[in-house]
Amino acid sequence: MRLACWLVVFAGCFSLTAGIEPISTSIAVGMAAALTGFLASYQNVLYYFHECCRPEWISFNKTGLKYDLDTKLYGQHVAAQVILKAVTGFMKNENPKKPLVLSLHGWTGTGKNFVSQLIAENIYAKGMSSSFVHLFTATAHFPHEMHINTYKSQLQEWVRGNVSICPRSMFIFDEMDKMHPGLIDSIKPYLDFYDNLNGVSYRRAIFIFLSNAGGENIVQVALDFWRDGREREEMQLKDLETALSLSVFNNRNSGFWHTGLIDKNLVDFFVPFLPLEYKHIVQCGLSEMVSKGHAPDREVVEMMAHELNYFPKEERVFSMQGCKVIPSRLDFYV
Repeated sequence: MRLACWLVVFAGCFSLTAGIEPISTSIAVGMAAALTGFLASYQNVLYYFHECCRPEWISFNKTGLKYDLDTKLYGQHVAAQVILKAVTGFMKNENPKKPLVLSLHGWTGTGKNFVSQLIAENIYAKGMSSSFVHLFTATAHFPHEMHINTYKSQLQEWVRGNVSICPRSMFIFDEMDKMHPGLIDSIKPYLDFYDNLNGVSYRRAIFIFLSNAGGENIVQVALDFWRDGREREEMQLKDLETALSLSVFNNRNSGFWHTGLIDKNLVDFFVPFLPLEYKHIVQCGLSEMVSKGHAPDREVVEMMAHELNYFPKEERVFSMQGCKVIPSRLDFYV
């Protein structure tokens, strides 16, 4: 069993490496393909690979995910509702027709990465540190357009190899708005309605895309609601999703530009993250104080929150930075 685990690590050595130029790509891809084929051909060996990963699994914790979304995610009622229903429904289905594909959109600091973390923590015992959770960042893993064909081959083999080892693998792609157009289409077949491809089934895997693209459309809807005197909580997914998917599909600077993932309706949900208001920044600040080991001090947090930038300029309704800058800003006031 330990030997199987070491083989997994060995295979990973020939996969994507952040910030390193592709070297001997044909050899690396060939070895990864050979190992994947070997696993698919010999069921007894594949069985031991599954046994190797089983101790790390936990049962999906719907109650835990709901509690985390309700108590730790601020100002995102639409995203919380969609995420809870989508993930719960998928994890309860023992025989899904396709992988779960979520695309999370909104300005920086609104909670996209944080939600990905919450999902992982309620599926895997080790959360984001699990060997079955794979995080890709466009600028780190796919920096050079000239190497796009190499990246495509490496990405295909990485996904195929890891799903062969663990069908419930999770893949998170951050900075989709910075990804080279066309690259993500290399894994399109894995997201489609296939029982298996070359002996590998991807139907129980989860793919999550994170992007700032479409943030302007989300902000505009939020502003329209505010100007019309409507409550933020009145906003629903239907008010945002169609315009969001179209803006992302037609954004030439996005990794989703004219992608088959959208064109073929392979993205299950486009999840909007709304711009945060002053009260949400205060909530983030109080939580951050607790996480740093301090007693929550509302006066200190409000002082910090007041000095951040908001828009529209006169009314100061929505935060421009969201919660992302709070950990570093709070240190200045504590």
